[in-house]
Amino acid sequence: MNLSNLKPAEGSTKNRKRIGRGTGSGRGGTSTRGHKGAGSRSGNSSKVGFEGGQMPLQRRVPKVGFKNPNRVEYVGVNLDVLQKLVEQHSVKSIDFATLKEHGLVSRNDLVKILGRGELKATLEVKAHAFTATAQKAIEAAGGTIVKL
Repeated sequence: MNLSNLKPAEGSTKNRKRIGRGTGSGRGGTSTRGHKGAGSRSGNSSKVGFEGGQMPLQRRVPKVGFKNPNRVEYVGVNLDVLQKLVEQHSVKSIDFATLKEHGLVSRNDLVKILGRGELKATLEVKAHAFTATAQKAIEAAGGTIVKL
């Protein structure tokens, strides 16, 4: 071993910018921070969306409409999806656990049964809400509904 064949251990060096190491490095002088201003000083961290004192985009854009803070969001499950569940997995009753098991809803979702499609099977359906058409279709097929 001599000086001509020394090299650092595998993985010990990183390929990164070495700033502030003289003008010959191409990243000396101002150390890639530009000239003057808050951004060139240490300890600078501006707020998210700060645009140097210019009116930020978030405040320039007009606000329209109304967002109801009390809105209740449901995940819709149609009758044709329930019929497919019956045909493929021979399900007798449909509740939240069944829907979650088959990946139709997530843990914190509220379920609403919607009236698209046709239901031929007799089912007991448990959900948080039903549309009028879905309710009629389930009962017409001989099934029952239970609101959670």
